[in-house]
Amino acid sequence: MMYRLAIASTVLALGACAGPHGSHHGKDHEGHKGMGMKDKGMSFFVTSMNPGKGADLGGLAGADAHCAALAQAAGSKGKNWKAYLSSSQENARDRIGKGPWMNAKGVVVATSVENLLSDANNLTKDNAIDEKGMVINGRGDTPNRHDMMTASNAKGMLEGGTCNDWTSSGEGSVLVGHHDRVGGGAAPTSWSSAHPSRACGMEALRATGGEGLYYCFAAN
Repeated sequence: MMYRLAIASTVLALGACAGPHGSHHGKDHEGHKGMGMKDKGMSFFVTSMNPGKGADLGGLAGADAHCAALAQAAGSKGKNWKAYLSSSQENARDRIGKGPWMNAKGVVVATSVENLLSDANNLTKDNAIDEKGMVINGRGDTPNRHDMMTASNAKGMLEGGTCNDWTSSGEGSVLVGHHDRVGGGAAPTSWSSAHPSRACGMEALRATGGEGLYYCFAAN
């Protein structure tokens, strides 16, 4: 009889520790749910890395897929990610939806396409962060990574080269912008169209102050 009572007491104790769902996972689930709610708000980021071939991103489809993969790895779900890149077929401004767009820390960087392409946007070094919420090196940092590939002018439309529509890492060039809004070029404070790159490969992109990074926006 005493043996049966001991077993019953143990079972009751384990049940109390497990909580109403019968396991410790209830608390963990709530924690993950909270993180998911935070991540779900992110609708803009700068890529933390290049896929490896400079401006050869596998075309716009490959560039979009890289955005999606980075966002998913950071915990974001349910977003239709688009690279802010122009090509011979599309302008960057027409690819990214209507906004508003929020970074990984919950800061709204632009409320609409018109706001994004105006001087009233909220794109700065501190706000144009990567998918993990990390600040990207700018001018004065080592190494400087502030050149963001766009192939787009200040109005978000194609200007200059596209490195064979984002499939070449050889000769050619693309317009880059400065995410920190400082530097050299014809328009040093432009986040979209500061100056052309030297060429399409990683070494050429690094030589002018970049690393083949670009902007990603959620179009939904």
